[in-house]
Amino acid sequence: MNVTLRQLQVFESVARHLSFTRAAEELYLTQPAVSMQIKQLEQQVGLPLFEQLGKRIYLTEAGEEVRRYAQRISAELRDLGDGLEALRGLNSGRLRLTVASTANYFATDLLAAFTRRQPGITFQLEVTNREGVIRRIQDNEMDLAVMGRPPEGLDVAAEPFMPNPLVVVASPEHALADGSFVPLERLQEEVFVLREPGSGTRNAVQRMLEDRGLHLRGGLEMTSNEAIKQSVQANLGLGVVSIHTVALELELGRLQVLNVEGFPLEREWYLVHRAGKRLSPAAEAFRRFILDEAHQHWQLPEIPGAVPSEGARLQAVN
Repeated sequence: MNVTLRQLQVFESVARHLSFTRAAEELYLTQPAVSMQIKQLEQQVGLPLFEQLGKRIYLTEAGEEVRRYAQRISAELRDLGDGLEALRGLNSGRLRLTVASTANYFATDLLAAFTRRQPGITFQLEVTNREGVIRRIQDNEMDLAVMGRPPEGLDVAAEPFMPNPLVVVASPEHALADGSFVPLERLQEEVFVLREPGSGTRNAVQRMLEDRGLHLRGGLEMTSNEAIKQSVQANLGLGVVSIHTVALELELGRLQVLNVEGFPLEREWYLVHRAGKRLSPAAEAFRRFILDEAHQHWQLPEIPGAVPSEGARLQAVN
C-alpha cells in the first residue's frame, strides 16, 4: 500500500470525531479536501472505512483496524517530535494538556504563569469531562492531564499537586442557608442538581453516601458546572461542587456553602500521564512547575462551615 502520513492524519481525526466537518475544522482543511483524502485512503486499502446510517457515520471493521494503526503511528510521530525538541532545548516546544472541566477554573491561570516563565513554549489546551480525559490518556493523544481521581484499569503515573475540596452549595434563599449545622441524613430530603453519571464529583459523593446507607435525590442532571451553579442560584436544588468552581459566586453572595456533616469532602487534583511515557522537555518543565509551585499561583477560596471528619477524608481517598 502507498499510504501517506497525511491520509492517516486526516483519517485519524475523522475517526476520532466521527465527523468530516469537525475533522476539517481541526486540521484547517475544507470538507471536500478531507473527503478526498479519505477516498484515496480507501482506494489504497481496498475496503470502505466508514459507513453512513442516517446522518451519522460509523467505522467499519476495516476502519477500526486502520484506526488502531493510525493511532500508533501518530503516537510514534509525537514521540519523534518530543525527541527533537529535547535536542533543541526549552527555547521552543509545544505542550498538549487536557483538563477536566472543573479544573479549567484554575488551569488557565497556571498555564499563564508557566508561559510567562517559558515564553518559547506554546500549548494546546483541551477542556472536557472525565470520560473525555480518560479517553485522551488511553489513546496517548496528550502529554499531560489534570483530573480528580485517576482512572482505574489504566497504567498511569498520577501525582497529586493541590487539594480539591467538594462542598455543598445552596442559594442564599434556601431554608438550609442559615449557617446551622446540617446532619448528612437531612440531605436525603432535598432535591439535588447533579453532574452526569460517571463524573468524578458525582462518583465521590455517591461513594461517601453509600458507605452510610444514604442516597441523594437527583432532581436535575447537568453536564457542566456552570449549569449547576445557575440552577442552584435559581434555588432549584442543592449542588455538590469543587470549591474551585464557586469562588466568584461566594464572593458576590450568589451562593452559600452549607455546614454539612462530613463536608468539605477532601480530594486531590492529580497530574496524570501514561506510565512509561517519555515527556518532552516542555511537558517535563510544566510537570515540575505544577508539582513545585501550583500552590503559589492559586489559593483555595476560604471554606466556611464544618471541618471535614477523618472518615470523610478516608472515603474521599478510597
